[in-house]
Amino acid sequence: MSVFTAECIERFERMCMDGFEQGWHEANGGNLTYRMTEKDVEACKDDFEFSRPWVEMGVQADNLKGAYFLTTGSGKFMRNVPLYPAECLGIVQINEAGDAYRIVWGLEGGGKPTSEFPTHFMNHSIRMAATNGENRVIYHCHCPNIIALSTLVEPDARTWTRILWKSMTECVIIFPHGVGVVPWMVPGGADIAHATAELIDKYDAVVWSQHGMFVSGNSFDAAFGLMHTIEKSAGLYLTARAANGGKEPGFLISDAQLIKVCNDFNVEPNMEFLDDDSLI
Repeated sequence: MSVFTAECIERFERMCMDGFEQGWHEANGGNLTYRMTEKDVEACKDDFEFSRPWVEMGVQADNLKGAYFLTTGSGKFMRNVPLYPAECLGIVQINEAGDAYRIVWGLEGGGKPTSEFPTHFMNHSIRMAATNGENRVIYHCHCPNIIALSTLVEPDARTWTRILWKSMTECVIIFPHGVGVVPWMVPGGADIAHATAELIDKYDAVVWSQHGMFVSGNSFDAAFGLMHTIEKSAGLYLTARAANGGKEPGFLISDAQLIKVCNDFNVEPNMEFLDDDSLI
């Protein structure tokens, strides 16, 4: 088999294009990584080449020793991924110490993995442990409604979660744990990596204020669907607030209604984000 016909490559390419078509990836903004399965590696391994050097990441994870990842390239445009996959994508192998990678396919012409690969790597490790190995996708994009909302709302997880849950009924079902939020930080730096890592074991999604969002999922569909749902809810809230003269919308979903939805769909919400009287 070939890398170009592997199902994981096709799904990866589709997600990159889906995000671009949503308007989430201006210029070279955003990045995507995927921890490959043994089946994925088997399908692609005939095209692997092991002569490129190991690159230390500055982070380490025992549970990702020997893993293979698909990653977007640094400075690459998401819209070009399906057109030029060998230039815009790469497959990297993690060494047996869990602290360095080497490119075994793709990123032709001297390309490198996304500059935020160490951040992705740290959070893959945490999500892998938190989900018994089920989580495989980490996705970051510059979704405009989330960025706009972060200019209006304090970087507080409870405040954000309540706004999102109360603006669209399905939200509490899709992300019952809520969302984490970090204040503005320099992109690609150690501070934002560590701040995100502190939240990602508890939340599937973390808002990066004035920057975008960082989500995880067990599959490409799960991660994209989570991003899409949160971004849509933020947009609905902003539209309703603007239509109400900048004031809080008057008919948001109540806490009691959120509890009813959760009961009907057998979902356990994060009760830290609901008021006590909603249980009465």
